[in-house]
Amino acid sequence: PTLILLDLGLPDINGHLVLRELRHWYNNPIIILSVQNGEEDIVQALDKGANDYLLKPFRTGELLARIRSALRKATGDAEPVLEFNGLIIDLSSRIVRKNNDQLKLTSTEYNLLALMSKNDGKVLTHRFLLKEVWGPGYENQSQYLRVFIAQLRKKIENNPNEPQFIITESGVGYRFVAGE
Repeated sequence: PTLILLDLGLPDINGHLVLRELRHWYNNPIIILSVQNGEEDIVQALDKGANDYLLKPFRTGELLARIRSALRKATGDAEPVLEFNGLIIDLSSRIVRKNNDQLKLTSTEYNLLALMSKNDGKVLTHRFLLKEVWGPGYENQSQYLRVFIAQLRKKIENNPNEPQFIITESGVGYRFVAGE
């Protein structure tokens, strides 16, 4: 679908769980419709990937305007395909290829790689990567980052012990380097 309207108050499953699962494979806009008007519910939905949040009861005209706005943003912000020395990252389809073979990445591995590759050449601190990929409250969980960087290196590097893409900046973070 081009856009999903999701009610958080589903009868047999938590709407936040549905939203999280959708974001593993669905990149188009998701607008939440809900009677849940607590700030925590709204923030949680937006942090999990909702593009907008509309409280019930709502006016039809407002819903239609929000749909038009979400669709305008979706078509104007097409993500590029990044190519780095045999590594291809298609940000729109969330597909990563190495030497034309499609890699099987977990959602977290993909999110980490996409964030780093969009910031090619920049040092990204441990705290920044943890906050952006895992969310607020995980800034001090550096063991998560070490584990996922090691997994990513095994998948994308020719020799994980001598990485060419993900370079460790000791005591600071990691740098993604495009290579030659």
